[in-house]
Amino acid sequence: MKLRYLAIDFDLAAAFVREHHRHHTPPAGHKFSIGAIRNGELVGVVIVGRPVSRHRDDGVTLEVTRLCVLEGVPNTCSFLYGAAARATFALGYSKIGTYILRSESGTSLRAAGWKLIGERGGGSWSTPSRPRIDKHPLQGKMLYGAEADQGATKPCALK
Repeated sequence: MKLRYLAIDFDLAAAFVREHHRHHTPPAGHKFSIGAIRNGELVGVVIVGRPVSRHRDDGVTLEVTRLCVLEGVPNTCSFLYGAAARATFALGYSKIGTYILRSESGTSLRAAGWKLIGERGGGSWSTPSRPRIDKHPLQGKMLYGAEADQGATKPCALK
């Protein structure tokens, strides 16, 4: 049966990630989340929020902070990446990005029309002044992104 998408609240998306994601816990929050539904069952979620990197948090960019799908449901990742980009642009943002592990192929992102921007560092967030326990993979990441057709614009302040 065909996939369809549905806006879902953060609690449902976070619970799905908590139960099914291979190596991450849910993020702290979101701008919006979308679920993939097949035969009345939730088979995947995408959580979209502000960019984690302050350098990418420019007011016109959002980021897929989690994507999680059940195994055995083909095309769900690209379906959700496409839905996330369309929703982002419909809300007036001009760019969306996400990071994947260097060991992941990126096929679903390319199928959804996203482009490889480049490799990013990865590694630990722990520092001597702020020690942390790493609970995520430390390998390098690949940054993918998509832009709205009208191009990037600067955010404006409404008075």
